[in-house]
Amino acid sequence: MTKLEELKNIYPDALVWQFGDSPELADELVQLVLSGIKTATCSSIASFQHEYKRGEAPYVGSYNIILNGAGQPMCVIRTLKMQVIRFNEMTRELASKEGEGDLSLEYWQEGHKRYFEREGSYSEEMELIFEEFELIEIL
Repeated sequence: MTKLEELKNIYPDALVWQFGDSPELADELVQLVLSGIKTATCSSIASFQHEYKRGEAPYVGSYNIILNGAGQPMCVIRTLKMQVIRFNEMTRELASKEGEGDLSLEYWQEGHKRYFEREGSYSEEMELIFEEFELIEIL
């Protein structure tokens, strides 16, 4: 039995995914979670709706098995809170919870603008699903 199969037995309804859109970004962001710096993430409404249709969208209380860039399980997190917020209404407080760069709103805006442009969904007015989570288990 693989580690992932074992985890799915412990957390049967857990979603399995990785942060970002590249192995390098997945590795970088999961390390921020493991160190306790990253306690939130966000996605575009379009991406969230796509996940929802596939039955793969997080919800408050859901467990998530987070993979590194090589697809190996690194930790389990649990979703604590979700809210809809527009890109141009992001606050310093929320941006810092994502744990990236210097934790500033400006860093968050620059990095996420590039990310959502790659996704093809960027707009200053775009709606985001902002998800806060807690680290349950380091693997």
